[in-house]
Amino acid sequence: MKNKDVRISKLLSYVLRHKPESIGLTLDAQGWANIDELVSKSSKVRMTREDISRVVRGNDKQRFIISDDGNLIRANQGHSIKVDLGLKPVSPPDSLFHGTATRFWPSIQVEGLKKMNRQHVHLSEDEETAAKVGVRHGKLQILTVDCRAMVAAGHIFYVSENGVWLTETVPPQFLSAS
Repeated sequence: MKNKDVRISKLLSYVLRHKPESIGLTLDAQGWANIDELVSKSSKVRMTREDISRVVRGNDKQRFIISDDGNLIRANQGHSIKVDLGLKPVSPPDSLFHGTATRFWPSIQVEGLKKMNRQHVHLSEDEETAAKVGVRHGKLQILTVDCRAMVAAGHIFYVSENGVWLTETVPPQFLSAS
């Protein structure tokens, strides 16, 4: 991704997931923002509709989605602000994965995985994706989530538009380190 595209992607993540008010942007209840409004209010990083479209298409994690009519954009998950993504509960695979740093494992063993300031805990279908996430935080620790047992205990799972698995929390008894 080009330098300008990285700056645009970071700004999109910030305003669409966390602080739309930082540029005077308003999201609807489902997290959608008007692209023309986004372009006009973004003074820190100048961008066009074409720039946004290119960044959305080129984002390897598919963090964003543009509406079918091409007028709206939103983040697929990762919000620290309240939005209703309209996700329906789905049955997860028997196991999912979470990448983190080894220094966090002792507290996770006690407290489990918590959503922190986000709406959900993020999980991956494969260890490779979890590793890409976890390595950003330090020495890599891959955790395996026993989804079958979580579902039996009443936990609910969702999957976002870009394939990220979401749940409210993962208590420590459903986790193992690999």
